[in-house]
Amino acid sequence: MKNIITAAVAVIAFVGLSGCTPVTAAAGIGAGIGIAAAQEGGLKTAVTDKAIHLKVSDLWLSHSGEMYRKLNLTVKEGRVLVAGSVPTADMRVEAVRLAWQAEGVRQVINEIAVDEGGGVTGYVGDAWISSNLKTQFVFDKKVQSINYNIETVNGTVYLMGIAQDNAELTHVLGLARNTRSVKNVVSYVRLRGETPPGVLEPTTPSAG
Repeated sequence: MKNIITAAVAVIAFVGLSGCTPVTAAAGIGAGIGIAAAQEGGLKTAVTDKAIHLKVSDLWLSHSGEMYRKLNLTVKEGRVLVAGSVPTADMRVEAVRLAWQAEGVRQVINEIAVDEGGGVTGYVGDAWISSNLKTQFVFDKKVQSINYNIETVNGTVYLMGIAQDNAELTHVLGLARNTRSVKNVVSYVRLRGETPPGVLEPTTPSAG
């Protein structure tokens, strides 16, 4: 029963953001819960995905109305697909970084295009660095490559995601720093089990 109530609240919140009327939202709650329960992963996974969708959308909107308008978001079993076109590479980096902040995110798939024009030579060099690093991560047994995103802008590598432990994080940073043409490495990687930025730690009721 608790899960059903939670799902209903999530559906209402999501539909409210999309501009539907309360009557339309109420009519769709039962159907929405039924569909979610039938999907792979069941109701709990669907509710978690909905919460991730709401959180990432809120983070984007709070950061930049333009980012929110230009990007599309799909969440399935904790895997976040981000697509669309933004005016700068910096905005692309920030959009992916913010997506990783939502609790429950397991992977961020970046399909964001940059529409800034010019700078072809620099773009090719940055793309080579990112591609090279991604290949290293995939074939390195010490790295859970699915948990990372790599963005390179003007020779600076931005790492985002979740490291299993400090040893993996240190290893990943070393790979990035030792890759040819890399000028700087900025890490937004958090450790597994660490509370994402912007998420409050659970509080324990005080005795008394």
